Amino acid sequence: MALDPDRYRSLSGFRYALRRFLAASEEISRRAGVTQQQYQVLLAIKAAENAVPTMSGLAEQLLLTHHAAVQMIDRLAEAGLAERRSSAKDGRLVLLHLTEKGEALIEELATHHLAEILRQEPVLRRSLNQLKRLAD
Repeated sequence: MALDPDRYRSLSGFRYALRRFLAASEEISRRAGVTQQQYQVLLAIKAAENAVPTMSGLAEQLLLTHHAAVQMIDRLAEAGLAERRSSAKDGRLVLLHLTEKGEALIEELATHHLAEILRQEPVLRRSLNQLKRLAD
């Protein structure tokens, strides 16, 4: 079953807005001296509201192998942005925390990313609304 041309245009518009956001995100992160994956790791650690993330939890959330998550944290620790602490309750668990420098950086990056999301919002909203209408 072929989709009608309006669905293709809506899908294309949505992907275009996403790609514009991702390109801007890469530039925001590059200017701050971190990679996209490093930004995602910092964001995931910060977003873990009431729970301190573990290495295995981080790997699962970011769809990384445990080894890749360890390497990411190693690089962030070397840059002074994150640190590991053994759990007081279970010494086998490694808990992840942002340093003061990491906290300041994620605040700056998140502010710029939010502004870019809001800049792309009209195209994203229009495309999603069109797709929803066409799906009915």
